[in-house]
Amino acid sequence: MELKERNARIIKVSLVGIASNVMLCVAKGIAGFLAGSVAVVMDAVNNLSDSLSSVITIIGAKLSQKPADREHPFGHGRAEYFADMVIALIVLSAGVMSATESVRRIFDPLEPEYTSLTLGVIIVSTAAKLVLGLYVGRQGRLLDSGSLKASGADALFDALVTLTTLLSALAMLIFGLNLDGWLGTAISLIIIKAGLGMLKDPVDDLLGKSISHDLTARIAHEVCSFKEVHGVYDIILNSYGRGTMIGSLHIGVDDTMNARQIHGLCRRIMDRIHEKFGIIMTIGIYACCTSNEEIGLERQVMNFARSYPGAMHAHAFYHYPDRNLVTIDIVVDDSVHDDDKFRKDFAGAISEKIPGYSYNVYIDHFYTDARPGERRDNNGNSDPGLPEDDF
Repeated sequence: MELKERNARIIKVSLVGIASNVMLCVAKGIAGFLAGSVAVVMDAVNNLSDSLSSVITIIGAKLSQKPADREHPFGHGRAEYFADMVIALIVLSAGVMSATESVRRIFDPLEPEYTSLTLGVIIVSTAAKLVLGLYVGRQGRLLDSGSLKASGADALFDALVTLTTLLSALAMLIFGLNLDGWLGTAISLIIIKAGLGMLKDPVDDLLGKSISHDLTARIAHEVCSFKEVHGVYDIILNSYGRGTMIGSLHIGVDDTMNARQIHGLCRRIMDRIHEKFGIIMTIGIYACCTSNEEIGLERQVMNFARSYPGAMHAHAFYHYPDRNLVTIDIVVDDSVHDDDKFRKDFAGAISEKIPGYSYNVYIDHFYTDARPGERRDNNGNSDPGLPEDDF
């Protein structure tokens, strides 16, 4: 689905949400005012905040459609993340205001007067919120819209909250128990919790959360389908809004390939990744040794690196014969908290084990949400002790 069509559908769903929530807000507000029920009134306020959330969703969708310009060369897709954050703050504000009023009613209660009209509004609004929540949530998942998914979940919470208000009314009518302030407080806490949950996702997106291992594994599999590629490493992806992702990776190729061959290979890989995943990918090269002398040194260095405490994976071996310099990239595990110390200790240890060379060690980390499985080494050989690809 094209971005323009996606945003148009988001706006359409948001307009349905606005209309529904405004009607529910008016109905609940009137019913709560007539009954003197703070729980019903606060529930109406929550519906109003849901309407404002839908307005913000529309604004975010509109802004994200703006094309790239000189100041924003990657487009304006991240405007959706800011819209999600504003929605979360609106929900949090509504929850805090509701909590303040509800706690006050616990210590200074009013006697609510429920009528058949009040109960009817509560029952109808519960059903309406349930249907709205299921619809908006489903559309949010189909369109991969954080705002819609959050609004749908919030609507389902509202349905449960309104059901709780109904129970409060029944407790008042049957047993004479005034639970209005207490249930209003409970509603407020649910709203605050939902707001905090809604705030987490856009903040993670803006901070740069890890990309799913499933996606990086599929990218690595696709790249490794090219016979010239011996390994895929350092996959890094950055999202600039839904539908806009830019990244980079390294591939291992024979050191006998010339620039023209490498250029053609990289172009074919870039086109394949863009066609399959819609990702603009930059590709770097690691040269895999083909001479017997270099292969012997590489094996010594790699075997030592893989057995070194704290090292999960090693790659990018390169030897500068004129300087007797060896460079290597090492992926460290979670036990390593000081990259500089690890680098210094490793260089010292390998200099004692394999003397006659100086060593430059570069520290890498995984950029996905899971550790890769088993795969192969830089030369394409099976190696059960080596994590799959350095994502």
